[in-house]
Amino acid sequence: MQLATVLSPLSRENLRLAAQCGVEGVVSRYPGPGREALRAVRDHIASEGLRLFAVEGHLPIERIKLGTDHDGRDLEEVRSLIRHMGELGIPLLCTNFMAGTDWVRTRVDAPERGGARVTAFDLAAAEQAVSLSATTGGPIDDEPVAAGVLWERLLAFLHGILPVAEEHGVTVVMHPDDPPLAVFRHKARVLNSVEAFERLMAEAPSPNHAICFCVGTFVAMGVSIPEAIGRLGQHIRYVHFRDVRGTAESFVETFHDNGPTDMVAVMRALRSVGFDGPMRPDHVPQLEGEEDGEPGYTMLGRLFAYGYIRALMQATEPTAG
Repeated sequence: MQLATVLSPLSRENLRLAAQCGVEGVVSRYPGPGREALRAVRDHIASEGLRLFAVEGHLPIERIKLGTDHDGRDLEEVRSLIRHMGELGIPLLCTNFMAGTDWVRTRVDAPERGGARVTAFDLAAAEQAVSLSATTGGPIDDEPVAAGVLWERLLAFLHGILPVAEEHGVTVVMHPDDPPLAVFRHKARVLNSVEAFERLMAEAPSPNHAICFCVGTFVAMGVSIPEAIGRLGQHIRYVHFRDVRGTAESFVETFHDNGPTDMVAVMRALRSVGFDGPMRPDHVPQLEGEEDGEPGYTMLGRLFAYGYIRALMQATEPTAG
């Protein structure tokens, strides 16, 4: 397993702090079109002895999900990104297929241990929901999208990019819907269950197509995490290590060590299916003095998470003999 991280901001200080805590690689948001923008990010990360493991977030895919990429320009931009990633040695592209939003929360200041602040979601307050992604660029679009239509768009998207991924040695990993609801703001959500991911892997088979197993999102589905890992294990290439308390309709984020999920059992389950890819902490609490930081992505809670995850990795390592 490889300890990875998102850094916000992607500053030299944060890179050094991550490296000092044993992080091996970084996950970057899409920096925009062109090979040189991506190369600059890779080289900045490499200057502190870390690798760029994955590109994730801020991808030009919203029109693809909404069926309005009529000229195919956004699809071609994703293909071009994959080509550049292959040329620059960046192995993973993480995407999702939540139409109209990215991950969504209704609070960014729910109280946690010792007064730390975490993000939370409550479907009853969804009229005031805010998208924490910059990809939508405005109010959430309420135009209805049926599940069958969204599946067709998803599979067309994958069939359009997976041949390029195979040619250039990049693995495309799909993140589950967060929250994993059946419908949100009149738009179906289709990647909201273990069965949905089994279907996805069967209908878009490729050695370069896999799953981003976001532990907290699967917790919100109400499933047994070790059992879900057992069913999907051969397809898991990337892990978001996080926990939540509640259900898909109403939940709060937690620290990595005080949520309802047995995270030791989660790590053992990942070991049992042979997972050896990047794993990163996700949606960490904001700690004292970080009131102006980006909710879920501040640094102090991330430092705590690095130590906790490294300890679980070491405690579950197979013993020799």
